[in-house]
Amino acid sequence: MNASTLKYATPIRRSRRAIGRAGLALAVPALILIIWQLAGQSPDMAGVVPTPVQVARAWYAWIFGSPGMGLNPYQGTWAGNVQYSAMRVLQGFALAMLLGIPLGLTIGWSRLASQTLDPLIQGLRPIPITAWLPFSIALFGIRDMGSIFLIFLGGFYAIVVNTTQGARDVDRNLVRAASMMGASSSQLLRRVVLPAAMPAIFTGLRIGLGISWTAVIVSEMVAVKSGLGYVLWDAYYVGRMDIVLADMVSIGLMGFLSDRLIVIIERRVLVWRMLQNH
Repeated sequence: MNASTLKYATPIRRSRRAIGRAGLALAVPALILIIWQLAGQSPDMAGVVPTPVQVARAWYAWIFGSPGMGLNPYQGTWAGNVQYSAMRVLQGFALAMLLGIPLGLTIGWSRLASQTLDPLIQGLRPIPITAWLPFSIALFGIRDMGSIFLIFLGGFYAIVVNTTQGARDVDRNLVRAASMMGASSSQLLRRVVLPAAMPAIFTGLRIGLGISWTAVIVSEMVAVKSGLGYVLWDAYYVGRMDIVLADMVSIGLMGFLSDRLIVIIERRVLVWRMLQNH
């Protein structure tokens, strides 16, 4: 094979591999949709569980329909509800990052902080988000802040725990070498511990973001009157299972896209790790 042929063969191989990976990724969802469609058309399930085709039609009207037209109260309201939920997740998750990362680094780096703060974190962490709902409503009422508070809690513990572990797992030889070169405690934390803990921090961010999407749905069912969680509960209440399932798919899609965004940022920040693996 000459150089010219090899030049064109490499992109073709990459394209084939990409198509193969896409095919594998879509195979299981396609099989699930086929089984779901057949089950939904069976006499026992007809009218109970809507088929994928019915869900797709409802979702299309929910996204592209004209608001206020016809008898469908959900028509054309998808984008607005997605925006409400996404903004709450963004605010609550940003707050979780701002507090969780510094706190996790401090607990993982300082023995005193570990002894004083870690038991409190581990004691509060098992309390589920649903248990905080009455407290949130009593404190903030039926407002956005109540939802943001619950989202913050959902992401906070995953970020703190993973950041703490990342700080504790830093190679002590790196710390000793930096200390011998005259680095202060703050410099060690910023230039040695933080970079070394970044893989664990990003793991915590991905887990915390997934929990934050769970928390926003739970909170919107009770604590606010807008967003995907509110639509989910309202549609269930009036028997619109097609909208319920379209809502569930929307939640999964938003969670997937936000997770991919974290992965893209991680690859850019941890480019040294990618080079090391190669």
